[in-house]
Amino acid sequence: MDRPTALIPRHYVAIGGHGPEDVVADARGRVLTGVADGRILRIDGLTEPLAARVEVLAETGGRPLGLELLPDGALLVCDAERGLLGVDLADGTVRVIADEVAGERLRFTSNVVALSDGSVYFTVSSRRYPLDQWIGDIVEHTATGRLLRLAPGDDTPEVLLEGLQFANGLAASADESFLVVAETGARRLTRYLLEGPRAGRVEPHAENLPGMPDNIWRGGPDGPVWVSLAGPRIPPLDLLHRASPRVRRNAARVAVHAPYRPTPGIGVLAVDDEGRTVHHLARRSSRFRMVTSVCEASGHLVLGSLWERGIALCEPPAAK
Repeated sequence: MDRPTALIPRHYVAIGGHGPEDVVADARGRVLTGVADGRILRIDGLTEPLAARVEVLAETGGRPLGLELLPDGALLVCDAERGLLGVDLADGTVRVIADEVAGERLRFTSNVVALSDGSVYFTVSSRRYPLDQWIGDIVEHTATGRLLRLAPGDDTPEVLLEGLQFANGLAASADESFLVVAETGARRLTRYLLEGPRAGRVEPHAENLPGMPDNIWRGGPDGPVWVSLAGPRIPPLDLLHRASPRVRRNAARVAVHAPYRPTPGIGVLAVDDEGRTVHHLARRSSRFRMVTSVCEASGHLVLGSLWERGIALCEPPAAK
C-alpha cells in the first residue's frame, strides 16, 4: 500500500453528546449521528463550522450505531440494545423493525444498508459480547458476527452469513451486485455476492488493511467506499488470534475489565469496487481519536468516533 497522505482534523464540532459512532450525510450536506444516550442528532451549517447547529431528531431509547438514510427521508438505525429501528425524521417517531432472528434477540446490530429493490441488509458484530465489552470480542476473536437480510415487506430477517470476525460497516457496490462487509477483527473487507451464478458466496474484497475497519460509507454510485480505521494493526493481537480458544477467552476476560484508551493514530481509506485503495489518509498523533466512521459533507471529510464528544472536519483529498 502506498504511503498515506496526511489526515488533519481542522475543525472540531462539539455536539453535546458522547460517542457519535456513525456519521452519514444527507443531500443538503447535513450530518446525522447517534450518541450514547440514545439521541439521533443532525448537525447543520458545516460550511461555517464555528456556527454549526445541532438539532435533536429522535430518541431511540437504546444505543444507536449505524445509520442509513432512505430516499423517502426516513432513517434506518442499528441500535445495539433494541435491534433494527426506523425513525420518521419529520416527527421523531421510532418504531422497531426487527428485534429478533430465529428466536434469538437481536443485540449489537452494527450497520445497515438499503438497496433500490427495498431489501435491507444489516450486520451483527458479536453474539457473545455487548457493545460496552466490544474489546472482548476483538481479543477472543469469536467469529460470531453475522450478515442479515430483511426482504421487502417482511418483518422477519434471515441470516445470510455467520462466522464473521466482528461484522461492522456495510455498503453496496455501485451496481448493487454485491455488498462489502467490514470485518473489524480480521482487518479485511469481505464481498458478499448478490447476483450471478455465485450469488450467496463470499470472496475477499480488500485484505491486510493497515488498521481495523469500522463503519463504511458510500455517498453515491460515482464515489468510492470510505472506510474508517478504528485502530491500528497490533502485531501481538495477531499472534494472540493464533492461540487456542481457551487462551483467547482468558485474555478477553482481562481485556473487558482493563481501562481502555485509544491510540493517538487515526486513519481512513477509500476503496473502489475492485477493492483497490483510492485514498489512504492517516495521522500518527491526533487529539481526535478512535475514528469509527467517515463521510463527505459540505466540502469536508467528516469523522465520527465512539470515544469523542464531537465530530472532526478534515480537508478531503484531491481527486485522482
